[in-house]
Amino acid sequence: MAEHTVKAFDEDITRLRGLIAEMGGLAEVAIQEALDAMIRGDAELAERVVARDKKIDAIESEVDKLAVRIIALRAPMADDLREVIAALKIAGVVERIGDYSKNIAKRVNMIEGRDRFEPLTLIPAMGDLACEMVHDVLTAYAARDPELAREVIATDAKVDAFYNSIFRNLVSHMVENPATISSAAQLLFVARNLERIGDHATNVAEMVHFAATGFYPPEDDEN
Repeated sequence: MAEHTVKAFDEDITRLRGLIAEMGGLAEVAIQEALDAMIRGDAELAERVVARDKKIDAIESEVDKLAVRIIALRAPMADDLREVIAALKIAGVVERIGDYSKNIAKRVNMIEGRDRFEPLTLIPAMGDLACEMVHDVLTAYAARDPELAREVIATDAKVDAFYNSIFRNLVSHMVENPATISSAAQLLFVARNLERIGDHATNVAEMVHFAATGFYPPEDDEN
C-alpha cells in the first residue's frame, strides 16, 4: 500500500510539473507573438494571442485542482509540500504573464505611425529579454536549479534598464511631437507590461529557489 501511495504521489507531481511546463510554453509564445503583432500591426495575430489566453487560464485552474487534491489526499511534507505549494504559486504567476501578453496584443490597433517611433527598435529587444527570463525560469523549475533561478533574478535589472530608456525616449518624443501622444502612450503601456513580465519571472525564480533549497535567495541577488 505504501509503495502504491508513493507511486501515485510521484505521478501527481509529474502531472503537476507537466501542466506548469505547458502553461509556460504557451506564455512564451504569447509574449513573442504579441510583440510580433504589435511591430507589424498584425491585428489577426493579436486576436489569436487574446483568444489563446483562455487556454492558459484553463490550465491554471487544472493546476489549482490538482494541487489541492495532492495536499488533501497525500498530505505531503517538507520537500514534497514545498514542491506542491511552489507549483500552485507559479501557476498563478504564469497566468498573469499570459495576461500581460494579452494586454500587449490588445494595443496593436491603437498604435499609429509605427515607423516614427525609435523605441520600437528597443521594445523587441526588451521583449526578447523578458521572454528569455520566462524560458530560463521554467527550465530552472523543471531542473530544480537554484543557480539558474538566481541568474534569472539578476537579469531583471537589464529589463528595468530597457524600460527606463524607453520611458525617457517616449516622453521626449511626446514633448516634441504632440500629435503622437496617444500612440506613444500605448507604447509606454507595452513597455510597462514587459517590465512586469520580468518582475513576475523574478517572482517565479524566487519560488523555484525556495522549492529547491528551502530558503529564498539573498536580497543581494535581486539588485
